[in-house]
Amino acid sequence: MAKPVALTMAEKDSSAAAKTIVVALAGNPNSGKTTIFNNLTGARQHVGNYPGVTVERKEGMVSFGGYQFKIVDLPGTYSLTAYSIEEVVARNFIIQERPDVVIDVVDASNLERNLYLAVQLQELGAPLLLAFNMSDVAKSRGLRFKLDLLSKLLGAPIVQTIGHKREGMEELLRTALSIALGKLTHQPVRISYGREIDKEIRKLEALIESEDGTGNDFKPRWVALKLLENDSAVREQVHSEKVLQAAEESARHLEKVLGDHPEIVIAERRYGFISGACQEAVRSTAEARHTLSDRIDAVVTNRVLGLPIFLLLVWLMFKFTFTASEPMVGWVEAGFEWLGRQVSSAFGHSSILESLVVNGLIGGVGSVLVFVPIIFLLFLAMALLEDSGYMARAAFIMDRIMHRIGLHGQSFIPMLLGFGCNVPAIMATRVIASRKDRIVTILVNPFMSCGARLPIYTLFIGAFFAQSGGTVLFALYFTGIVIAMLSAKLFRRYLLPGPSSPFVMELPPYRMPTLRGIFLHMWERGWLYIKKAGTVILAGSVVMWFISSFPSAPTAGPAPGGETGQSIGSRSDSGASGDPLSAQPGALRLQQSYAGTLGRAVSPFLRPLGFDWRITVALLGGFVAKEIVVSTLGTLFSVSQTGQEAQPLRERIRNATWPDGRRLFSPLVAFSLMLFCLLYIPCLASIAVVRKETGSWRWPLFLIGYTTAVAWVASFVVYQTGKALGIGI
Repeated sequence: MAKPVALTMAEKDSSAAAKTIVVALAGNPNSGKTTIFNNLTGARQHVGNYPGVTVERKEGMVSFGGYQFKIVDLPGTYSLTAYSIEEVVARNFIIQERPDVVIDVVDASNLERNLYLAVQLQELGAPLLLAFNMSDVAKSRGLRFKLDLLSKLLGAPIVQTIGHKREGMEELLRTALSIALGKLTHQPVRISYGREIDKEIRKLEALIESEDGTGNDFKPRWVALKLLENDSAVREQVHSEKVLQAAEESARHLEKVLGDHPEIVIAERRYGFISGACQEAVRSTAEARHTLSDRIDAVVTNRVLGLPIFLLLVWLMFKFTFTASEPMVGWVEAGFEWLGRQVSSAFGHSSILESLVVNGLIGGVGSVLVFVPIIFLLFLAMALLEDSGYMARAAFIMDRIMHRIGLHGQSFIPMLLGFGCNVPAIMATRVIASRKDRIVTILVNPFMSCGARLPIYTLFIGAFFAQSGGTVLFALYFTGIVIAMLSAKLFRRYLLPGPSSPFVMELPPYRMPTLRGIFLHMWERGWLYIKKAGTVILAGSVVMWFISSFPSAPTAGPAPGGETGQSIGSRSDSGASGDPLSAQPGALRLQQSYAGTLGRAVSPFLRPLGFDWRITVALLGGFVAKEIVVSTLGTLFSVSQTGQEAQPLRERIRNATWPDGRRLFSPLVAFSLMLFCLLYIPCLASIAVVRKETGSWRWPLFLIGYTTAVAWVASFVVYQTGKALGIGI
């Protein structure tokens, strides 16, 4: 961070008692707002939700000039109308929280479009500071700004920034501090919307002041403007029927006089004001030409080449992820093996506590944490594609295909987010205007393979497909996309029929991602995975250890169903006398436990897919969180091998057998299981979010039923076909 500005003695004396300066960070999507937020706050960030909604609220702190700045990153919006939850949230924060400064991050290379939000912030009466970001891109396009004149015309100070180079951050904070202390003021501009509209605004403004129908948070002129624009959120806040009736009369009068609804005319006048300001203070020194982004897009978004390039990049992403992570996974795996041996020696092999720690915690949680390297590398690759601007192109490329299934490219954006986590991906569907499109996108989103499924894939790919890991991983993700699209086609035709809504795709310019930005995005997502291992998966592992260790079998005789201790591996352990966990063969004890009873009760349903009761128990645990599938397998196979030399989970899986001595897992069974995990019921958190987003239990219950049915049918076809043809058995 740049050095703080120097303060006078009087300012230093008063700074200790000064309140924290609240800065709201606003801006269009793709304006670089998140990069500036990360530059200013670094690691001092907190993520939560705004009250009453699931829109993410990011806050961070920064010290500058002897003051503490609380930076609030508002949702990215193009305007402050009431068309989306994000726009209402951003607007309400400024109105109700009254931040000391609002920094509007503007893409200086697309000035006229970005300044529309700035004009609306001015109308709101916010203490505004404009950050002209990407000023290097603007310069490369031949744009030159008369900043003093433009600042005067727009009624707000301007600071030029280059977010990815961290340039202008100190000046941004210094100017914000001056605004907050009252040292820098600009006369807010008052846009004229034409004689007729201005006249009606004045009439409504006077009536609002006399009626006081909206409380003290709203400026009368702004309320009058919003009523003429038919802003539903503002109308709900007006308690005077006289004001509402007058607004309707004014709107009807203006529509007759102007030949169009006031909302359209007001928007046109705003853009007219912006255009006039830019003509006065912006000049171009270069002829119109194709930018580098245009030249790249001519290839990567080509109707013929676009899709193959997209699939190639996705394949390369998975190839890199699996190949680069394999040595690191081995190191972590060896570390947990060593830890298990040390803990086992310290406690003694006949201790219940030793079994809990070694089999339950290390065997369960450790089995999940082993795959942290591949999780981080996948998020690293995804962050690289997102920050470079390519992910928007992926949605654009898929738009043509999505239209054929009754959706559009905007639905593919939440589907792409599903590669990270289905929960925020489902929440992201609320940007889709059509309710039918939203629900269909929500219903197919769980087929997008989230990061929680990656440990399952990595475990079985490492055990059975090590030589072709990247290709198998790509095949699983691609299968999820194909089944999602086929499902969407069926839903759009039979379940929720109707035409798809139009959508205009914005393609931001390509940018060179910064190391700081990439690693910060990777860490944010990867850390959530680690936290889940320390909470949900930890609890699940302890529960699974308990139900797989108790009750103890009274004898060492055959288990119900004729399964014996040899069902786990080629040898069993007689254990040590006097301890309920080791007084009998580990496999027999496991079969007669609560987990064994539950698994054998449900396993006939999954036996046609090649799964035994232990896999069944793991899949049942996966409903809570998909990582629990791996932690459960780690716990079950650890409990079953009490007293044996510690082995990596992949080795234990390769050596597991059926009662008749056949291998439990084969490449065919492993692929069938991975396919089932890809498609079957999403995690508990996803179901809860679907319930919240759809406002009904109808859709989450339907989701549970149809995803499980699709998973069963797909795995059945793959396993039985492969078995009949003798492939991978």
